[in-house]
Amino acid sequence: MNAAQLFWQGDGVTKGVALLLLAMSVSSWVVILWKSWLLQRAAGDVTRSLAAFWQSDSIDAALDRIKAFDRADLVAPLLLATRTDGAGTLAAAGDKAQQLTRVLRDALHAALLKLQYGQVLLATVGATAPFVGLLGTVWGIYHALIGIAGAGQITIDKISGPVGEALIMTAAGLAVAIPAVLAYNVLGRLIGRIEAELEGFARDLRALLAGTAPAEVQ
Repeated sequence: MNAAQLFWQGDGVTKGVALLLLAMSVSSWVVILWKSWLLQRAAGDVTRSLAAFWQSDSIDAALDRIKAFDRADLVAPLLLATRTDGAGTLAAAGDKAQQLTRVLRDALHAALLKLQYGQVLLATVGATAPFVGLLGTVWGIYHALIGIAGAGQITIDKISGPVGEALIMTAAGLAVAIPAVLAYNVLGRLIGRIEAELEGFARDLRALLAGTAPAEVQ
């Protein structure tokens, strides 16, 4: 019996579990492929944008140059945040260094949120898919044993077939979870490297504009 036959011969719970695993697999692979492309591009964009900034004569010139590189829109918001005019509001309270710390922190958090998008889904799929598959297996084995008991004579060949078919759900759950877990770890390391570059740039930018030693802006 193939997977299609197992699906169509199953009851509502079996079909529901199979469809849920399919949805989890499709959604995780969409995120994996999309984030892999996005983060690879973002890593190159950030490197080129930072190089362009330090080779520029002014903030305005740097913004013009960075627009050609910062397709992920991660570096430019940090520069734009330093030009926000909050005169007459509490945002303008404190000295220049404090104002820069506040606006750069907010801009940095927004950039990091873009990088982290989709990671929760991968973590959720990786953590729950094996248990969803196990639920389908337990349910399938239960119905298989009920059917075998009703058949009267019990032999090993009558048990191995239905139970083996039910175990397909466990394998399906692992097949969905393993790519999600691996992608979460690999993409997480790439996100960490980009985050470190952005955080370092934010500290350097604050020190440059405030005329002070670099300080933490996280």
